[in-house]
Amino acid sequence: MKRRVRFPRTAVIGGVTLAMALSLAACGGDSDDSAGGSNEIHVLVYGDAANKVEKQLVETFNKTSKVKAVLDTIPGADYQAKLQTIINSKQAPDVFFNWGGGSIKPFVDAGLLMPLDDFIAKDAGLKDKFLPSVFNTAVVDGKPYGVPMRGTQPVMMFHNKKVLADAGITPPKTWDELLAAVKTLKGKGVTPIALGGGDKWPTQMWYQYVYDRVAGPELFQKAMTGDKSAWESAESKKALSMIKELVDAGAFGTNFDSVKFTDGGSPALLATGKAAFELMGSWEYSTLQDAHPEFAKSDLGYGTFPTVTGGKGDPNNIAGNTNNYYSVLKKTEHPEAVADFLKLMYSDEFVKAQLSIGNLPTTTNTPDFLDTSASPEYSKFQYDLVAKAPAFQLSWDQAYPPAATTTIHAAVQQFFNGQIDADGFIKQMQSLPAA
Repeated sequence: MKRRVRFPRTAVIGGVTLAMALSLAACGGDSDDSAGGSNEIHVLVYGDAANKVEKQLVETFNKTSKVKAVLDTIPGADYQAKLQTIINSKQAPDVFFNWGGGSIKPFVDAGLLMPLDDFIAKDAGLKDKFLPSVFNTAVVDGKPYGVPMRGTQPVMMFHNKKVLADAGITPPKTWDELLAAVKTLKGKGVTPIALGGGDKWPTQMWYQYVYDRVAGPELFQKAMTGDKSAWESAESKKALSMIKELVDAGAFGTNFDSVKFTDGGSPALLATGKAAFELMGSWEYSTLQDAHPEFAKSDLGYGTFPTVTGGKGDPNNIAGNTNNYYSVLKKTEHPEAVADFLKLMYSDEFVKAQLSIGNLPTTTNTPDFLDTSASPEYSKFQYDLVAKAPAFQLSWDQAYPPAATTTIHAAVQQFFNGQIDADGFIKQMQSLPAA
């Protein structure tokens, strides 16, 4: 969001909004903006532990460029909502972080973004240096609008090795084994699964995987075309019954809607042994490395989502975010400087810096540096996971345009906490327009 961490929020009011407006007042693209001047480009990113790499690359760029890059951040929980507030204003950045797909389509439709064809014509590496399946996530209506800028972010099952060992269980490979582990861990007084339900999008991850394991990727693809029957299918209802079974078994405790990932709450439960598992994007590693380095070094485990007996989904399918992207505002005053800045996203420095914090870049030179990562074993596990995945499901709230996010998040949260039943969930998801 994020993150996928990373999702729309209701706009805040008062002092926080004013502070944000002031902090972004220099963002580029408007010649009347006295604070920004004519020799700056503003790069807006999602605020989290990975910003250390963005800062490093801005410093590298500024050593040789006459036009200087300024890095602006918005805290993860507020990023998408505030981006939409400033994207067509005097505070708009020159370059901004996004998730490709549905997250940028409204901006493309509004004519706000610059297609990158001309950049690529002058430097083919802006396309050819990235894995095609990842690069293409930011292609909208046949034109490229983004350059990958962090790492691929599959969602995985993380666990606390010590908690599992003390409980005498191993990471579950099947859904039935997961249910059995939940029962054992509850008996030990441990919350089986940490969940930042207050952010809503971590809850959504459970739906993405259960739906895939039960029905394969085709059901969601069908739903995105506007075929509402997908949500009321037998497979959809089976997935919902499995999710309800897990919640009713006490897998997530009772106060999961009061916990957030974005303020460090759910990772802390895992790191301190108060929870055994957390389903989270691969950024979990860099988050824990930053906040709980000893745990990340010694007791953090990871694996794939459990299989479902009789399910149509390939056990090697994954879900998450193919990558994050930098897109460019059409009104930037310095397109040449922006193009030069984007070239850093496939540099050796970029790859090594991302690997050092546990991110896995999707550049063609990434395999050359896997042994230099913060955890070579972790990086190679991710690389193999992505390389062999028959399907990589983009997060639901990133596959759909941002306008759909509130409905998706409400549906997944309310079904999880019992406010609506399966029919209520189905009705809400059927209200979504085609993506």
